[in-house]
Amino acid sequence: MRCFVSGRVQGVFFRASAREQARSLGVSGYARNLPDGRVEVLACGPDMAVQQLCDWLAVGPLAAQVVEVHCHPDDATPPDTFLPY
Repeated sequence: MRCFVSGRVQGVFFRASAREQARSLGVSGYARNLPDGRVEVLACGPDMAVQQLCDWLAVGPLAAQVVEVHCHPDDATPPDTFLPY
């Protein structure tokens, strides 16, 4: 699943928190900042775990203010772990 998260999501430990959440769920992929202020998240793994991560993205860490999350299926080759970007 590839997700794009908008709102106040950069500079609030969103990527690090997403990585921690993903690893606790057994999800691989990455979270990276985009030049337009959004965060892109690739989530690969069991459907239920990926859905839990997608649900978490709508809330994010305490300092974040998520306005919108768009997720769509993606057939990217999953990395072995959740990569830090």
